[in-house]
Amino acid sequence: MFKSSYNQTNHPMSEHRYTVLFEPAEEGGYVVTCPALPGLVTEGDTYEGAHQRAVEAIEGYLESLQKDGLPLPPDKKLSLDPVKEEIKIVLPEPA
Repeated sequence: MFKSSYNQTNHPMSEHRYTVLFEPAEEGGYVVTCPALPGLVTEGDTYEGAHQRAVEAIEGYLESLQKDGLPLPPDKKLSLDPVKEEIKIVLPEPA
């Protein structure tokens, strides 16, 4: 869903909303991903910093799609909370 408006130079603007995930990083801060935008990953030392970097990364991602004449993807709403699970993997020892 988007909303149209105009910027200060009277160019039409459209508003888009995307769900992002903020994951605490081991070294501090947050790693941010956006399920609707494959490959988009950014980070920040604080939540506020990570949030601002996410806004900038999404703007750049969408502008790149527009320049290439590609459609802007719709948001992917998460119907369930993400699941955190430890998975055990057993591999044979190297010879």
